[in-house]
Amino acid sequence: MFFVNVEGAVYKEDKWLIIERSLKEQHAGGLLSLVGGTVENEGNSVKILERTLRRELFEEVGVTVKEKLDYVSNTSFKLHNDEEVIDIVFLCEFEEGEPFVKSPDEVNAVYWMSTDEIIKHPKAPVWLIDSIKEADALLKKRVSPY
Repeated sequence: MFFVNVEGAVYKEDKWLIIERSLKEQHAGGLLSLVGGTVENEGNSVKILERTLRRELFEEVGVTVKEKLDYVSNTSFKLHNDEEVIDIVFLCEFEEGEPFVKSPDEVNAVYWMSTDEIIKHPKAPVWLIDSIKEADALLKKRVSPY
Protein backbone atom coordinates (compact mmCIF):
# COMPACT_ATOMS: atom_id res chain seq x y z
CA MET A 1 0.00 0.00 0.00
CA PHE A 2 1.29 3.45 -0.92
CA PHE A 3 0.82 6.80 0.72
CA VAL A 4 0.04 9.49 -1.86
CA ASN A 5 1.74 12.86 -1.47
CA VAL A 6 1.14 15.98 -3.57
CA GLU A 7 3.46 18.97 -3.97
CA GLY A 8 3.05 22.36 -5.61
CA ALA A 9 5.68 23.98 -7.81
CA VAL A 10 4.21 27.42 -7.13
CA TYR A 11 5.53 30.22 -9.31
CA LYS A 12 5.25 34.00 -9.20
CA GLU A 13 7.02 35.93 -11.93
CA ASP A 14 10.45 34.24 -12.16
CA LYS A 15 10.56 32.70 -8.66
CA TRP A 16 9.41 29.47 -6.99
CA LEU A 17 7.85 29.15 -3.55
CA ILE A 18 10.24 26.97 -1.55
CA ILE A 19 10.24 25.93 2.09
CA GLU A 20 12.94 24.69 4.39
CA ARG A 21 11.42 21.66 6.09
CA SER A 22 11.29 21.64 9.87
CA LEU A 23 13.95 19.62 11.66
CA LYS A 24 11.01 17.93 13.41
CA GLU A 25 10.09 16.26 10.10
CA GLN A 26 11.38 12.67 9.93
CA HIS A 27 11.68 12.75 6.14
CA ALA A 28 14.13 15.33 4.73
CA GLY A 29 14.11 17.56 7.82
CA GLY A 30 16.14 20.75 7.27
CA LEU A 31 16.20 20.38 3.47
CA LEU A 32 14.55 22.61 0.90
CA SER A 33 11.25 21.40 -0.53
CA LEU A 34 8.12 22.27 -2.41
CA VAL A 35 5.02 22.71 -0.25
CA GLY A 36 2.76 19.68 -0.08
CA GLY A 37 1.37 16.86 1.96
CA THR A 38 -0.29 13.49 2.19
CA VAL A 39 -3.68 12.80 0.66
CA GLU A 40 -6.24 11.76 3.28
CA ASN A 41 -8.83 9.06 2.70
CA GLU A 42 -12.14 10.72 1.83
CA GLY A 43 -13.98 7.76 0.37
CA ASN A 44 -15.54 8.59 -3.00
CA SER A 45 -14.08 11.94 -4.03
CA VAL A 46 -13.44 14.19 -7.01
CA LYS A 47 -10.23 16.22 -7.52
CA ILE A 48 -8.81 14.96 -4.24
CA LEU A 49 -5.21 15.63 -5.33
CA GLU A 50 -5.91 19.24 -6.23
CA ARG A 51 -7.97 19.87 -3.11
CA THR A 52 -5.28 18.32 -0.91
CA LEU A 53 -2.61 20.51 -2.47
CA ARG A 54 -4.66 23.69 -2.01
CA ARG A 55 -5.30 22.77 1.63
CA GLU A 56 -1.62 22.06 2.30
CA LEU A 57 -0.49 25.33 0.71
CA PHE A 58 -2.87 27.30 2.90
CA GLU A 59 -2.18 25.30 6.09
CA GLU A 60 1.61 25.35 5.80
CA VAL A 61 2.39 28.79 4.31
CA GLY A 62 -0.91 30.71 4.04
CA VAL A 63 -1.16 31.10 0.26
CA THR A 64 -3.65 30.29 -2.46
CA VAL A 65 -3.00 29.40 -6.08
CA LYS A 66 -5.00 29.97 -9.26
CA GLU A 67 -7.56 27.38 -10.33
CA LYS A 68 -5.53 25.73 -13.12
CA LEU A 69 -3.04 23.14 -11.86
CA ASP A 70 -0.87 21.29 -14.38
CA TYR A 71 0.64 17.88 -13.79
CA VAL A 72 4.46 17.98 -13.75
CA SER A 73 5.74 14.58 -12.64
CA ASN A 74 5.47 11.65 -10.26
CA THR A 75 7.99 9.58 -8.35
CA SER A 76 7.97 6.93 -5.68
CA PHE A 77 10.26 6.43 -2.72
CA LYS A 78 10.58 4.61 0.60
CA LEU A 79 10.61 6.34 3.96
CA HIS A 80 13.05 5.37 6.72
CA ASN A 81 10.40 3.00 8.14
CA ASP A 82 9.97 1.25 4.75
CA GLU A 83 6.58 2.87 4.05
CA GLU A 84 6.23 3.62 0.36
CA VAL A 85 5.14 6.97 -1.05
CA ILE A 86 3.95 8.09 -4.46
CA ASP A 87 4.71 11.79 -4.91
CA ILE A 88 2.88 13.89 -7.51
CA VAL A 89 4.01 17.40 -8.43
CA PHE A 90 1.72 20.06 -9.91
CA LEU A 91 2.62 23.39 -11.51
CA CYS A 92 0.66 26.16 -9.74
CA GLU A 93 0.44 29.89 -10.35
CA PHE A 94 0.50 31.96 -7.16
CA GLU A 95 -2.76 33.82 -6.51
CA GLU A 96 -2.67 35.56 -3.12
CA GLY A 97 -1.33 35.62 0.40
CA GLU A 98 1.99 36.56 1.92
CA PRO A 99 3.85 33.28 2.43
CA PHE A 100 4.93 32.73 6.02
CA VAL A 101 5.76 29.88 8.38
CA LYS A 102 2.21 29.03 9.38
CA SER A 103 3.00 25.48 10.50
CA PRO A 104 6.34 25.50 12.39
CA ASP A 105 6.14 21.74 13.00
CA GLU A 106 6.45 21.30 9.22
CA VAL A 107 8.22 24.46 7.99
CA ASN A 108 11.33 26.31 9.25
CA ALA A 109 11.46 29.03 6.58
CA VAL A 110 9.80 30.22 3.38
CA TYR A 111 11.60 31.59 0.32
CA TRP A 112 10.97 32.83 -3.20
CA MET A 113 13.89 31.43 -5.24
CA SER A 114 14.87 31.32 -8.90
CA THR A 115 15.48 28.00 -10.62
CA ASP A 116 19.21 28.69 -10.61
CA GLU A 117 19.24 29.55 -6.88
CA ILE A 118 17.49 26.26 -6.09
CA ILE A 119 19.81 24.19 -8.28
CA LYS A 120 22.90 25.69 -6.61
CA HIS A 121 21.60 25.62 -3.02
CA PRO A 122 23.44 23.16 -0.72
CA LYS A 123 20.18 22.16 1.01
CA ALA A 124 18.38 21.34 -2.27
CA PRO A 125 18.01 17.56 -2.60
CA VAL A 126 18.17 15.99 -6.06
CA TRP A 127 14.42 15.29 -6.12
CA LEU A 128 13.64 19.00 -5.59
CA ILE A 129 16.11 20.00 -8.30
CA ASP A 130 14.56 17.48 -10.71
CA SER A 131 11.01 18.68 -9.92
CA ILE A 132 11.94 22.35 -10.39
CA LYS A 133 13.71 21.65 -13.68
CA GLU A 134 10.64 19.79 -14.97
CA ALA A 135 8.24 22.48 -13.71
CA ASP A 136 10.42 25.21 -15.23
CA ALA A 137 10.47 23.42 -18.60
CA LEU A 138 6.68 23.02 -18.51
CA LEU A 139 6.22 26.68 -17.59
CA LYS A 140 8.49 27.81 -20.44
CA LYS A 141 6.61 25.56 -22.87
CA ARG A 142 3.34 27.06 -21.66
CA VAL A 143 4.62 30.61 -22.32
CA SER A 144 6.25 29.80 -25.66
CA PRO A 145 5.32 26.66 -27.62
CA TYR A 146 8.71 26.75 -29.44
